[in-house]
Amino acid sequence: MSTEPETDASEDALPESMARVLADYERHLTSERDLTAHSVRAYLGDLTGLLDHATRLGLSDVTELDLRTLRSWLAKQQTMGKSRTTIARRATAARVFTAWLARTGRAPIDAGASLGSPKKHKTLPPVLRADEAADLIRAAADRADDGSPMGLRDVAMLELLYATGIRVGELVGLDIDDLDTQRRVVRVFGKGRKERSVPYGRPAARAVDRWLATGRPALRVEGAGAALFPGARGRRIDQRAVRELVHRRIADVPGAPDMGPHGLRHTAATHLLEGGADLRSVRELLGHASPATTQLYTHVTTDRLRQAYRRAHPRA
Repeated sequence: MSTEPETDASEDALPESMARVLADYERHLTSERDLTAHSVRAYLGDLTGLLDHATRLGLSDVTELDLRTLRSWLAKQQTMGKSRTTIARRATAARVFTAWLARTGRAPIDAGASLGSPKKHKTLPPVLRADEAADLIRAAADRADDGSPMGLRDVAMLELLYATGIRVGELVGLDIDDLDTQRRVVRVFGKGRKERSVPYGRPAARAVDRWLATGRPALRVEGAGAALFPGARGRRIDQRAVRELVHRRIADVPGAPDMGPHGLRHTAATHLLEGGADLRSVRELLGHASPATTQLYTHVTTDRLRQAYRRAHPRA
């Protein structure tokens, strides 16, 4: 869950029984589902809003939650001008919560089993053409010609992001032991700490090998641990620094759309599909939990094919 949670309600204002269940749910999200702190806050923020709404309707316990209350809460979101994406996310949070309540015996029924949600608008993410992706790496490599440790690191990070399509959080979390340089495979821990192995090609391998041989030893400081990519101060690089790097290097490519690391992830997926990879393989490489998420990329490739058809066919 990546957007802002509901913030107009407080757990302190909830009835004691509801607050206690919410605390149990927080432990479930943290210890059993192993979600990030940000995701846990988002879930709890949304559910606090739901339970506050239920309290205002006269409910005092989660066993009293019903479909009508859930729909009333979502309708309130709409009147407040919340986007379809936000309302859909909050509907999902409610369904997951009520399913947990029923599964653990905290509620007699799953009140959210039949709860619908508005369909989110599907937007086509901007992607680089293959030549623009090559220009991006080339521009970064030109800046690294002096052999500076940070220049070598930046090229290696860009190569890996484009070669693998991994998330920026997955990139900064990599340790040296996660690389299998012989097989050219990187072990990645994605959302929910789910592990997957992602291959990378020879160009990325050359950049990573050069970084490991001469760049990383010069940049690493005591206490950096096994981090594959340390930052300017020698500790593990953070996501913000990687995002800033991608935006800067994209600006070096004339005509390329501005994007961050997630744009390179979109680009990698699109190029894989355009090159003939099947959806299932791309889904496994990207670590998508839902096939519907990967399906979005077929819209990207279809849109680009349609544009090419209109430009090229005499009767388009």
